[in-house]
Amino acid sequence: MTLLNQSTTLARPSHRLVEIYDSDAYRTDSTAVAAAERSVVGSNGYHLYLFSLQSDLEVEVTVRVWDEPQPSPGEAEGFTEVSLESETGILVIGQFAFGPAAEMSLPRPGVYEGHVSWTGRIAAAEYYEHALRQIEDNWSAARIRQLWHDNPQPEQYTLDLWYVRESEPADDEVD
Repeated sequence: MTLLNQSTTLARPSHRLVEIYDSDAYRTDSTAVAAAERSVVGSNGYHLYLFSLQSDLEVEVTVRVWDEPQPSPGEAEGFTEVSLESETGILVIGQFAFGPAAEMSLPRPGVYEGHVSWTGRIAAAEYYEHALRQIEDNWSAARIRQLWHDNPQPEQYTLDLWYVRESEPADDEVD
């Protein structure tokens, strides 16, 4: 099992969502978003949506690409199997309303399978609710940012992927 590539970034879950998508997949998929709201992760094959229980604390998103399938994570709060197609070979970690947080190059374009796991989701939401009750009218934006930064149990999502095949040609590419 060789780790081919890894990228970790912090992203703000605006509207409680963080997305991971192929750099050419711009459209939001409301069905996949609704699935994420129900099950933490929703996907349409080109977009993955991660649903947080809060909307202001940054979450850590790690994308790892392996040379072969990986076992399911053992010490996560939860996980789910995913498939993600990247025709460009570039993944974007997006903050939904705030735009891209980072980009990551895959070893090659194509279809990847894997799983998303998460930890700290509930603890971060509990801290967030507690922190909201502490904020007073005269607090500065810097003081509020510091309160968000002081979260003792960060929310983390890990996407483990491995290449399975080339992308199918789009209909307009077939002769």
